[in-house]
Amino acid sequence: MPQRKLTPLLSDLQSLSAVRDVGRVCAVSGGLIEVQGLGALARLGDRLRLMRKGAAPLEGEVLQITRDGLAMLPEDAPDGVALGDRVVLAGPARIAPCDGWIGRVIDAMGRPMDGRPLPQGPAVRALQAAPPPAALRRGLGPRLATGMRVFNTLLPIVRGQRVGLFAGSGVGKTRLLGHLAQNMQADLVVIALIGERGRELGEFVNRVLGPDGMARAIVVAATSDQSPLLRRRCAWTAMCVAEHFRDAGRNVLFLADSITRFAEAHREIAVASGEAAALRGYPASTAHTIMSLAERAGPGSAGMGDITALFTVLVAGSNMDGPIADILRGVLDGHVVLDRGIAERGRFPAIDLPRSVSRSLPEAADDDENAAIAEARRLLGHYDENEMMIRAGLYVAGSDPVLDRAIAAWPELDAFLAEPEAQGIEDSFARLRLILRRAGAQGARGGPAPGG
Repeated sequence: MPQRKLTPLLSDLQSLSAVRDVGRVCAVSGGLIEVQGLGALARLGDRLRLMRKGAAPLEGEVLQITRDGLAMLPEDAPDGVALGDRVVLAGPARIAPCDGWIGRVIDAMGRPMDGRPLPQGPAVRALQAAPPPAALRRGLGPRLATGMRVFNTLLPIVRGQRVGLFAGSGVGKTRLLGHLAQNMQADLVVIALIGERGRELGEFVNRVLGPDGMARAIVVAATSDQSPLLRRRCAWTAMCVAEHFRDAGRNVLFLADSITRFAEAHREIAVASGEAAALRGYPASTAHTIMSLAERAGPGSAGMGDITALFTVLVAGSNMDGPIADILRGVLDGHVVLDRGIAERGRFPAIDLPRSVSRSLPEAADDDENAAIAEARRLLGHYDENEMMIRAGLYVAGSDPVLDRAIAAWPELDAFLAEPEAQGIEDSFARLRLILRRAGAQGARGGPAPGG
């Protein structure tokens, strides 16, 4: 039998052990289960399996370790737990990704969710790992084609860049992620669906991604009804999968939806462990937890690929000053803001360009392209500042030459932000330059912009 067919079996055999460390339940209090007999063996974050009489085993995690024992945070309600029940120490959570995971949907523990056997790779990886050494990491790579004119031009994404997508609920965030997963230039896509509704998982896989998108994707999901342990672990598992393929030299697109739910899951766990809420309702460890996850994405070192990452953040009322949004903005290489008002008038993606920025510029474009980007942003920003006056009919044509050009350009530029592209980055810039030339000619005459 070929060696590659034996690899999953060998991996399973290596994980077997004839010896199991066992403790006993000594108390159940406040959602935590206290265990004696494992305090000297367990480590924080280790997996535990509680053997209940007449019920399925209860999985959990080591949350606290004291001189007298440890505290277990269960992944489900501790119904049926009795004093003296056996608790087996299962060790740290690990996964073994391989190419056989591509096109599959898995849970936060690396188990299949689509009813088919999941092969295991030869190397086992810890869910939490250090990023490549900072001094050895490469710089950002070349500009990536995205399948959308706005990201090809005004908000370029380069290989290894980390971008935040800030949006409220119902403004087209999932639709945008699905488009990028299908069309953005990458060797494969790893998608973390953290705390999503169970109904939306199947819809995202079957309708948003479809067979073509899933052909190069790995979806890691933890639904909203699952424990905070699994919801938090979902992001770590997905990043671990992305790192496996990055270390193999592939360029990975990592999409996480959403970091807000990841932070909320961490808050539940941290509060259960006794940590006080200090950062506007979040424990102080939230910032480090989010930044540690973000730092694992980005360019690799020599011989590695890159992880280009998009992290979504749920913001109420487009409030960019919330604690999670504030933490992410400080560590990412750009942010894209989706606005509910733009979505309500029917333009998708509802990108608010004046409030969005890509820190890959100006290096990601040449001088001519940067000039076109600067002019388009200036016109859109000028129109945005004066929109109320323009719509009220208070502006007199000819009073401000820049505003005249902005008014002439606005219909086509606004449509440009929603246009898909089929020809690539150069075609997108050619379209942008044409819009700006038309606006310049029409603005000089004080007339409306002609149709595209």
